[in-house]
Order: sequence, then C-alpha cells, then structure tokens
Amino acid sequence: MTRPKGTAAATGRSLRLYRGAAAPNAAMDALYARFVRPGDLVFDIGAHVGDRVAAFRRLGARVVALEPQPGPARALRLLHGRDASVTLVAAAVGDAAGEVAFHLNSANPTVSSVSAAFVAEAAGAPGWEGQVWDRTITVPATTLDRLMAEHGRPAFVKIDVEGFEERVLAGLSEPLPALSFEFTTIARGVALRCLDRLASLGAYGFDVALGESQVLRFGRFVGRDEMAAHLTGLPQAANSGDVYALLRA
Repeated sequence: MTRPKGTAAATGRSLRLYRGAAAPNAAMDALYARFVRPGDLVFDIGAHVGDRVAAFRRLGARVVALEPQPGPARALRLLHGRDASVTLVAAAVGDAAGEVAFHLNSANPTVSSVSAAFVAEAAGAPGWEGQVWDRTITVPATTLDRLMAEHGRPAFVKIDVEGFEERVLAGLSEPLPALSFEFTTIARGVALRCLDRLASLGAYGFDVALGESQVLRFGRFVGRDEMAAHLTGLPQAANSGDVYALLRA
C-alpha cells in the first residue's frame, strides 16, 4: 500500500492528533458548554480538521466553519459535508473581503497562516525550530461582518488563525456575546491588540487556557489590563493558548 506523502500525510497526522481516540473531547465539550447552548450559531474561524466543529455539534450548535487550506478543507468535507447543521466555507477571514496570500506549511498545516509577520517571527524562534512555510497560495477572504450578514449573529466565535487574529477582529464592527482567539508567545503584540480591539467594542471579561489544556486559568473573567499582564508575563515556553472573551451585561 502506498503511504500518503506531503500535505496528505500531514493532514492525516492532524486527524489522528485532534480527532483520534486520545483527543480530549469531554474536556473540550465542558469548556465550550460555558459559551454554547443547543441551537446556537457558532463561527469556527480556522477550523483545520474540525475538532472544534465536532465539539460544537455535540453541544447541539449550528456551525459555520472556515478553512482555506485545501487538505484540511477536504477532510472537513468528508467529515461534515453531509451535516445540514454545518456550513463549510473555503476562505480566510480578515479585515476586508477579496483575496489574500496564504503561507502554507506543508509538513505542519496547523501553523499555516495569512500573516507574513507571524511567519517571520517564527523563523528560528525557540520551540519553532524546523518549521518551514514552503508555498504561498491565493485564497478568498471574507470578514466577520459579512459572515454575520450571510448567516446571522453567532453566540460564539472561535478564532485560530496563527497571528492574524487582530485582522479578523478588525473586520468586526459590533460586540458579540462570546468568542475566543489564539495567542502565541512569539507574537504577544497581536494578542494585546486583540484585547484592545475587544475592549473598544464592548465591556468584555477575559480568561485564558494554555495550549490544548481546555482548562481556564483564572476561573473568572478578568479585565483587559489583568489579562494583558498575564499574557506578557508568560514564559516563552508556554508557546500558545486561547483567550476567551465574554461580554458582560
């Protein structure tokens, strides 16, 4: 039997890692259940192979999932293409509709990115050794505002786009009930600007989960300044995580 090579092999590794028997489905469901209820609409921005899509569906939500990479997008179609409660969109999300250059990491597609600045920051950074963005493709792009005009206002938005998070939030013109955005310790400035953008939109409280722990660090929602200080003080080895934002009444 011929083994998959290149992007196909990397997508297969992602499927085993994020959707295999060892995936932390119960912990993920418990975390997202804080924000998502049955019947809610959720946007998954940077869906990759759909582990979060699966979690949102287990919680009874309807999902609009965006993934511009051809390999992971194929996996999403195979896994969720027949689900009437999942809408798949092969596009990136940013601050303007049109087209964008997308930097592919064929060996590790989970860190492919629209952000050239993120790719430059990662070059030679501790913990990122050996990562190579070997190809650039042009993909369609949309905005959160356009997605809401087409699909409705989501109860929750998950944003995981490798250093392009602030540009995604720049395409949002109104506060949403809850959302998450990924951060990395090699690009903390992006996360701090995301906090500023959200604070300008509404009275948000914040919590954070490191890596794939699915565990919120504070257990309460703190202000922008406290979260910014926490992210700034993390050791470089913390690498990445997700900030969760909840709109306060």
